[in-house]
Parts: sequence; structure tokens; C-alpha cells
Amino acid sequence: MYQNVLEWLENTSEDKFDKVIYKDVDNSITFKEVMDKSKAIGSGILEYEYTDKPIVVLSDRKVNTPVIFFGIIYSGHCYAPLDGTQPEFRLASIAQSIKPDYIIADEKFYDMAAKIAPDAKLLKAEELMESAICEEKLQKVRSVASITDPLYIIYTSGSTGVPKGVITSHESLMCYIDAYVEVMGIDDSDVLGNQSPLDYIAAIRDIYIPIKCKASMFIIPKQYFSLPAKLFDALNEEKITSVGWSVSALTIPATMGAFDYTTPKYLKKICFSGSVMPGKVLAVWQKHVSDALYVNQYGPTEATASCTYYKVDHQVEDDEKLPIGRPYRNYRVFLLDEEDKPVPVGSKGQICVGGPILALGYYNAPELTAKSFIQNPSNNSYRELIYKTGDLGSYDEDGILHFHGRMDRQIKYMGHRVELGEIEVAALRVDNMHECCVIFNSEKDQIMLFYTGECTSKEIAVELRKTLPGFMVPRKVIGLDNMPRLSNGKIDMQALKNYKSNK
Repeated sequence: MYQNVLEWLENTSEDKFDKVIYKDVDNSITFKEVMDKSKAIGSGILEYEYTDKPIVVLSDRKVNTPVIFFGIIYSGHCYAPLDGTQPEFRLASIAQSIKPDYIIADEKFYDMAAKIAPDAKLLKAEELMESAICEEKLQKVRSVASITDPLYIIYTSGSTGVPKGVITSHESLMCYIDAYVEVMGIDDSDVLGNQSPLDYIAAIRDIYIPIKCKASMFIIPKQYFSLPAKLFDALNEEKITSVGWSVSALTIPATMGAFDYTTPKYLKKICFSGSVMPGKVLAVWQKHVSDALYVNQYGPTEATASCTYYKVDHQVEDDEKLPIGRPYRNYRVFLLDEEDKPVPVGSKGQICVGGPILALGYYNAPELTAKSFIQNPSNNSYRELIYKTGDLGSYDEDGILHFHGRMDRQIKYMGHRVELGEIEVAALRVDNMHECCVIFNSEKDQIMLFYTGECTSKEIAVELRKTLPGFMVPRKVIGLDNMPRLSNGKIDMQALKNYKSNK
């Protein structure tokens, strides 16, 4: 059994030393080069005084970024990746949470590193890669390593406005990657197409699958996702066979006529997550890429990226809402009611997750960790931590899990309990609707719908009255040219709330 992700890298590097593992539009790097540069970085870090704090990485989406991650792992530290293109305020907020002793940046972000972490020692990535490899020091570090050691800290948005640093271990990451690869059928013939920023949880697939499966990964430029023809050209030119994208990344090509231009010829494995997939969007993909495997994935960062999957084994209808499926191997997913009691089949409950894939907690946030990672209330016999997701779900008779939205998106309105997600699902059935998001303005006691598409607000209201009770039809419908987005591709609901509060 593997004890450390570096064993994956070393095994594949020995077998596929001259094969390209990572590529972007400017550069590529082989397995052997990744291992050698990583060992050099690790050796360079070990020249400095040891610290038990994570090492912050300030970089962006390019082939050397994963190399820095692996180098930090070789040094016996965990890493905290930050995308240097993010706003300085957010980067500084995260750096303040970590209070790092060291920050590694590439040349492009030297100045930013000094601003966000002025008390940390700046280590230059380019110089570290030129360090002499010291196998003796690296092996000494490895000899005391444990499978439960922290691997990385990924920061997600927090309800208080302060980002939360989720700590994931080697064991949790390897459990997830093993399970994902098994479901998707990925092997050394695959080329992955990276969509997400490398500091985001979805990118762990694109970074770690290649070192496990001897596959390759191409970093697709961010701007291509708003230029569908360019995106499809890249998929074909790079012969990309497998993608794990956000729903929004798949929605844009389908709604902007990309398939009228060409079709991704090599794409055979498509996983999507992050939000509810509109049936009519998936139907377009299935029509034009009919022989691909489509998998709907669900799960929080606190459970190592995702915890359930659903293989789409039929042609979906335009108004179909997909299940989120079954738990991945090594994941325990169950439902509890408001009194922490298990719910019967067919009933709604809060989705809870347990198993070796649980995060170690939140960095420098013991109170939040204790509140979020709790003893399983159904087990009084031994210690068993679980994570309550805050999402609602129900299991059907076949053991398939269905998603019913966020608990915090359930409101009391005009004496009725209303699920905002239900309104969104209904709105997505409207012809020429691309995307939508429903917000509740508590100050005005008003349900508001923001959308993109060619339909009019009047058409939307008429259609919604056909399927929803009158009290659920939004009182205000606002068309946008583009939805505001977070760096991970999800809709920025806070920006929409600010929009409505200023109108």
C-alpha cells in the first residue's frame, strides 16, 4: 500500500521518464524532469531552518506549479497553494490566517508575495529548482513520514467572509484519486484537460491522476472557456480524452453554438460538478459526443473533492434533474434529520460524510473544526468523526442519492417553506435560458431571479407560473450579460446580493 503521493511520482517517473506529464501553451515537462526539479526544490528548502507550518505557494496555472507542490512535499512540509492572479485582499487574508515562515513564488509574483506575507522569507522558485539534490536529507524526511500527514491546505470561501483552510492528508487524497480513477476508467492513454485554477480543489484530479496513472495533463488557458471555438480546437489539437469540469464550463459551449463549429473528437470521459447540471445542456453534449462516459459528481472540499458519483446511462430529457448517485469507495454517505436521527428511504435529510477521506480540519481554526467535524450522533460506542455538509438529500429504493439543495437556501416566505433551488430548476426549463440564480432579499421580503439567455423576463414569469405556485414565482427577474463568478467557476452569490442591495 502506498504511504505517500511521492511514491506514485517515483514509480511513474521510472517507467515513463521521457513522457510529457504536464503541458501548457508555452511549455511542457516530462515525468523525469518533474521528479528531478521536485527533489531539487525539496533539497533547497531543507537548507533552511525547519518549520512545522505550511509553505505558501504563489503561482498560477503553468507546468512548474505542481513541481513546486511536489518539492514542498519532498521537504516534509504541506503546501498551501494560492493563485497569484487573485485579488490582493483575499491573498493577504489567507496569508494572515497561515502566518507562514516561508512563501515560494515565481518571478511574476515576487512583489505580491512581499506584500501579502511581509514577515515570511521569500524563496524564489527558479532558484530552488537549481539546488543540488541531497538524497540523504530527502530520505531522512521520508523515513518519518506518515500516511496521515497533511498534504495540502486549500482555502474555500467562508460564510463569515473569511476563507477557510481545509487540511487534507496523503491518505485522504489517495483514497479519492483511487476511487475516481476506478469510476472514470482512466489509464496511461488519457490526456486530461485542466479547467480549474491549481489552488482549487477540482485541480487535484488534474495534478495527481497523471502521477498515479502515467497519464498526461494539458492546462487549458482560462480565456478559451469564453471562446468555445478556441476551446474545442484546443481539445482536438491536444487530443484531450478526459475532463473534470465545472457545470458552467460545459454550459457555455453548449449554449453558444460550439457544436455548430466542430466536435471534440477524442473526448471520452466527462465528469462535471460544482452545481446542478441543466438537463438541456447535458442533452446537447450527449447528442454531439454520444460515445462518452458522463459522470455527475457531488461533494465538499472537506471530503476530499467529492463523495458521490452518478454514471449517466441514458439520454437525458431537457427538464431532467440528475441524481448525485452512490458513494465512492472509502466514503460513507448517510442522511440525518433535524434531530440527528437517520431518515427513512424517500425522506429528506442532511447529507453527512464519514471515512478516511475526511479532512483533518480547518487550519488555525480549532473552534470551527470542532463545530464542523463532529462525533457521529448515531454512534456512541467509539470515536467516529463525520462532516455535515449543510446539503439536503434523499435516497431512493435503489440506493441512489438525490440532491435537494442547500439547507441555508431554504426560506420561510409568505407562510410557506420555499427551496430556492427548486425555483432555479424550474427556470432552467425555460426555452433559451442559459443560467440562473435565485436570491432572497430579506430586507424587501422578495425573491429575485438573475439569469443569462435570450428569453425575456416576461417569458420567464409566464413559464414559471405554469409549474410553480404563485408565491414561488420571483417578484423580480433580472437579465445579465454574464453571471459573476468565483475563481472556481461557481456563481458568485455575494456579488448578486450586492447587486440587488444597490438597486
